[in-house]
Amino acid sequence: MRQTLYLLLCWLVLTVTAIAQSPTRTTISGYVREAGSREALLGATVRLADRPVGAQTNTFGFYSLTLPEADSVTLIFSLVGYQSQTRTLSFRQSQTLSVDLVPGQQLDEVIISERRGQGRVSDSPQMSQIDLPIAQIKKIPALLGEKDVLKVLQLMPGVQKGSEGQSGLYVRGGGPDQNLIVLDDAVVYNASHLFGFFSVFNGDALKSVELTKGGFPARFGGRLSSVLDLTMKDGARDKLHGEVGIGLIASRLLLEGPLNKPAPGKPSRSSFIVSARRTYLDIVSAPIVKAQTNGETSAGYYFYDLNAKINYDLSPRDRVYVSGYFGRDRFYASDNVDGTSVGMGWGNATATVRWNHQFSQKLFANTSLIFSDYKFDIAANQLIDAQSRFVLDYTSGIRDFSVKHDLDYYPVPTHALRFGVQATAHRFTPSAIVLQNNSLANIRREIDQIDVIEAGLYAEDTWKPDDHWRINGGLRVSSFTGSGVSYVRPEPRLSLGYVIRPDLSLKASYSLMNQYVHLLSNTGIGLPTDLWVPTTARVKPQQSQQVAVGLAKDIASTGFALTLEGYYKRMDNIINYREGASFLLIDDPTSARRVQWEDNVTAGRGWSYGAEVLLQKKEGRFSGWVGYTLSWTQWQFAELNGGRPFFPRYDRRHDISVVGLYDLSPRITLSATWVYGTGQALTVPTARYRAYGLSNGIDYIKNDQGAVTNVQPTLYTSVGVRDFGPEKNTFRSEPYHRLDLGVQFHRKRPTHESVWEFSAYNAYNRRNPFFYNIESKRQPVGQPDMTALYKYSVFPIVPSVSYAYKF
Repeated sequence: MRQTLYLLLCWLVLTVTAIAQSPTRTTISGYVREAGSREALLGATVRLADRPVGAQTNTFGFYSLTLPEADSVTLIFSLVGYQSQTRTLSFRQSQTLSVDLVPGQQLDEVIISERRGQGRVSDSPQMSQIDLPIAQIKKIPALLGEKDVLKVLQLMPGVQKGSEGQSGLYVRGGGPDQNLIVLDDAVVYNASHLFGFFSVFNGDALKSVELTKGGFPARFGGRLSSVLDLTMKDGARDKLHGEVGIGLIASRLLLEGPLNKPAPGKPSRSSFIVSARRTYLDIVSAPIVKAQTNGETSAGYYFYDLNAKINYDLSPRDRVYVSGYFGRDRFYASDNVDGTSVGMGWGNATATVRWNHQFSQKLFANTSLIFSDYKFDIAANQLIDAQSRFVLDYTSGIRDFSVKHDLDYYPVPTHALRFGVQATAHRFTPSAIVLQNNSLANIRREIDQIDVIEAGLYAEDTWKPDDHWRINGGLRVSSFTGSGVSYVRPEPRLSLGYVIRPDLSLKASYSLMNQYVHLLSNTGIGLPTDLWVPTTARVKPQQSQQVAVGLAKDIASTGFALTLEGYYKRMDNIINYREGASFLLIDDPTSARRVQWEDNVTAGRGWSYGAEVLLQKKEGRFSGWVGYTLSWTQWQFAELNGGRPFFPRYDRRHDISVVGLYDLSPRITLSATWVYGTGQALTVPTARYRAYGLSNGIDYIKNDQGAVTNVQPTLYTSVGVRDFGPEKNTFRSEPYHRLDLGVQFHRKRPTHESVWEFSAYNAYNRRNPFFYNIESKRQPVGQPDMTALYKYSVFPIVPSVSYAYKF
């Protein structure tokens, strides 16, 4: 390890020294934006027309290209979904050039010719990364018509879904807590609405979606399995735009435009965007519940999202962005007769203030102040008798304050350097409980708030030494202080790409990751009862090491890109609940003992390996992808399954997805998805028997021994039981497969556009398993009842319709 760190540091020093000694060159820099709205474009390619030299724009649309002096140069600006532009200019002195790209598809033959330069999968050292165009996400059919970023990502190789309809991500054998999900630099700790059936991300407000599942650059850290980086739109600067959408369960509204009236012929210096979404399940269900209970009961559920962002150009070199997300879920039920009520709520709040400063044509800086807060609460108020009432108030959460500073330095076309530092102050509240009962008086039990500091320092360089080699190397040093412990850990990263020929490359990567925060979950489906907790003296940081190799090929004749990857990942110090543990952390409310969450967890290790294939086409009348994953994942805990390895619930041997999008005409778009996956690994009951035990309760029968309780314990075993006990998760549920179909009808006018969408989720009505349960099956008279294992499904075929109006 020390030798690796030494070599990486020497490489960075030599890189900087070589750059400093290079001859004088000329630099061109600027911004690439969307024509009309002036939205900054991430990942746009700027390249020379006559040779494979170029650069890409960063998150804020900035690029820098330094070249030897020349009489003139011809540059090509391009991005998927936009028409390319060519500019020829004198190159005798450094200058600024900003370009606006026009949205829209080009003819296939033009697209293919432009793909011969930068922007191909075979030209970058980066591997294991998924970049989804927002336009494609909006075309894919979805459950109840709600476009969901996370469910689209589940259609990609290496990304597994949880249970039927769930939006959780399980990336290369990792759990949901091992995904770092950030929205405009702010961490989102619970990304689920409606108990996991929808994600919190409203696609209308998003500009880019990028998932990294391996070969992590040094700027990413804090999780083991993936980084999902989402960026909100900046807002249009030309005029007021809007969109209204109405679906079966929710409606949405988006407004964007300049904050001040722009001068004639000039864009505004500022803009805003506001996007809101809310369900009306509570409005629809409330009358039904009251009618069925004669007004005795009220119940409902709803969720809402609100995204907002403003930005302002302080000067040509300085820009300020302020963005935020606010969302909440709420379930409630009450008895209108005796006043008994129960409620549950959870939600996220994030805020980010970012300042961009361009020090020179080669050096770009961004400084961020970040706030993130996640809270979950349960409240119950129950009437016991005329003089007694029971009250429960339970809360948990996590709150962050962060500061982050990043530098992008573009000295020469062969080097792109990034440096940065980030520090986060976490405050955890694992649980706080208030109980009130006349017989117990008032009992308050609170787990102390836990304050810790997590920080990271990184440096990385993307180096192109010649026409064949592409290298991204770097070092991240992470630290954690709090809960009586302190850690400082190096995290080396290296990605290599060797261009065999212009459209084919061989790639390899290695990354070491540390994770200092953990998610306790005993459901696996992303319920809000899952708890975030920090590293302590008893719970060590999680750590993973991942290696991957692969091939990347661009098929210029069709516009497709093909990637094949194989990976192996080892995970240490992963945690899980002990058998029988509960998230409420209550054993005896009358006890004075403070229950620690560490008492309910056990640590272990895991490993995952497999192969992934992705054939993808991002543009043209026909687009989509075919993905296949072959993988194995196993966990091992000393205190679970007798210390023997077992397959976790979301281990799937085979996973296939086929996505097709076709613009039949400018007015009609057809879409279809088909998915197949090996069944989940489960532990299911195999028998139920009658037992008797002494009791003073009222549920009893009489026999020779007196009063005994009549109970029916359930026996959990499995096929292949060994002499020393049952195996965990050796039952495989039925394979999962589903077909979704959709069609969109567009009506475009000079000032507005309307879209009707009709779709069918699970079009051939496959009864996919959601859970299994053992129950008694009635038999003919005279025969004893039979115990059988029943499969329960959630979604049959689900048709939906939605309408959107844009102006």
